[in-house]
Amino acid sequence: MTSADDVVDALVRTTFEVAGVLTRIGGEHDLSLTQLRVLGILRDRRARVTELAAYLGLDKSTMSGLIDRAQRRGLLTRGKNPDDGRVVDVYMTPAGLELAKRVEDEVRRALAPMTGRPDPEQLDQLVKLLELVSTRP
Repeated sequence: MTSADDVVDALVRTTFEVAGVLTRIGGEHDLSLTQLRVLGILRDRRARVTELAAYLGLDKSTMSGLIDRAQRRGLLTRGKNPDDGRVVDVYMTPAGLELAKRVEDEVRRALAPMTGRPDPEQLDQLVKLLELVSTRP
C-alpha cells in the first residue's frame, strides 16, 4: 500500500525533474524560474502586482523589480485595468507572448519522454490527481 511518504517522495522527484527542465530552458532564454512562472501566469490574463506577488509568495517590491526587468526587455508592460481605471495591471507584450509560446513548446518537447509513457486514460487520471493536489484551498 502506498504511504503518504511515498506520495511526497514521488511529488518531490517529479518537481525536481520538471524544475530542472524549466531552469535549463529558462536559462537558455536568460529567464529565472520565477520569471518563467510570471510569464506562465500572464500568458492568458492580466494581473495586479499585488496578486502576482501573493501567488508567487514574494513581497511587492521584489515583484515590482521582476516586472521592471521584464518591462525593460520588452516582455511585460503595465496599463490601466479596463474595468477600473484606478488599478494598474501587468500584462504581456506581443514579444512576451511570443517568447512564452516558444518556451512552452520547448518545455513540452523536453517533458515528452515523461508524458509519453502513460496511456491516454492514465494521463487523464494523472491530470485530475495533480489538479486535486495542487488546487489551493
